[in-house]
Amino acid sequence: MNIGAHISAAYGVANAPLNAKEFGCECYQFFSRSPQGGLAKPLDESEIKKFKEYNKKFGFKNFYIHAPYFINLASTKNNVYHGSISVLHEELERGSVLGAKYLMTHLGSAKELGKKESLKKVIIGIEEILKDYHGSTEFLIEISAGAGEIIGDTFEEINLIIQNSKACLELDSGLKIQNSLGVCFDTAHAFESGYDLSSKSAVKKTFDEFDKIIGLKYLKLIHINDSKTALGSHIDRHEHLGFGKIGLEGFQAIVKEPRLKNIDLILETPTDKGIKKDIKLLKKLRDLKEQG
Repeated sequence: MNIGAHISAAYGVANAPLNAKEFGCECYQFFSRSPQGGLAKPLDESEIKKFKEYNKKFGFKNFYIHAPYFINLASTKNNVYHGSISVLHEELERGSVLGAKYLMTHLGSAKELGKKESLKKVIIGIEEILKDYHGSTEFLIEISAGAGEIIGDTFEEINLIIQNSKACLELDSGLKIQNSLGVCFDTAHAFESGYDLSSKSAVKKTFDEFDKIIGLKYLKLIHINDSKTALGSHIDRHEHLGFGKIGLEGFQAIVKEPRLKNIDLILETPTDKGIKKDIKLLKKLRDLKEQG
């Protein structure tokens, strides 16, 4: 279990490992392009070389890319839908060049089509993203907080997408999508969607349910954030650890949960000085676990 945070890669991806070192990270996450949209800056050889040299120098073996915010694999607008597919495929390729382990994304909104038709469109979109992809970066679905008609806020919905995408790909082309598809579990989003994480018993129950419905083999990464809003609020608001509705007891239970011992933790708490305190706190909780 490595502990890190979402880190700025402003002015070039080579700055990400430098900033991660400054924050005391053991792993990290970053945007390889603007999260708001626009064309991605090409990754030139000198930037790639510096990025890899800094990772080696600081001992970073695990680093992750977050997709831009505008992604919507259920949009009825062709430019948004096909643009989302193109960007996610491109980000997987960029991640492979850089050596990123995972790319995670939100799936989009079912507001335009309704859930049933939107899920079909998402599944087809994921197939298109992975169809001709042979790189090393794996594609992760991030659980959402369920605000409005956002897709992917329940374990059942995520499982449906994984299993049906797998079936369609095996049927149509013989590829096995499950080898490239996993889940990024966000503690704030899950809590806001109604999955309690505020105590040891609640954490066990939630991950028992995850294992039963999706399967822990698909759990690849955890975004570890407290929530400003209540259990089941469906309002996405991150908070520093111990200052939200989940509370320290829940986070202590997460780092002590044996089934999560090999899963990295990435903080996405507010980007102020408090994030360094969050990193130190998680390390302390983890180290207490190891001593125990």
